[in-house]
Amino acid sequence: MSLAPPSKGVPSIEGLLKEATELLHKAGCADLAARVRLQWNPRMRSTAGMAFSAKALIVLNPKLIAFGVEEIDRTLRHELAHLVAHHRSGRRRIAAHGPEWKAACIDLGLVDEKRCHNLPLPRRQMERRHIYRCPGCGIEVPRVRPLRRKSACIVCCRLHARGHYDERFRFVKVKPER
Repeated sequence: MSLAPPSKGVPSIEGLLKEATELLHKAGCADLAARVRLQWNPRMRSTAGMAFSAKALIVLNPKLIAFGVEEIDRTLRHELAHLVAHHRSGRRRIAAHGPEWKAACIDLGLVDEKRCHNLPLPRRQMERRHIYRCPGCGIEVPRVRPLRRKSACIVCCRLHARGHYDERFRFVKVKPER
């Protein structure tokens, strides 16, 4: 992972880090501002950025450079909002793009932020070879990777078992038709 992809008009990783710490101070997260780190990751394909709250780390896709400084700034603020939301919630679990994240977005200057970007980054299509069926309602769930633990249909479990796991609705692997 590189520190900064060389490009004219693009802020360096140090400049982005300075901006991030200023934003965090304004949001009332001075202790998080002291720990936050930024990196470019050239291995990223379809994701604009990622936030790792345990490490106070934000990783950005260098392909953002092609979309301009505004997109880099928006993605930085989006990922910072994840760090701020987790920092404010403490050890409590929160939804990735839930109300805590939305409040942090507003504090960082992103008023109508969406959970996903709409940048034309390439998406890798993977064949979903593992198909599972619910014995209760018959819904089929295609997956790239096989299920590793017991999983049941949430709709049927909510309907017939008060939302608790019920073996009657455990997904059954279906042989794919060829």
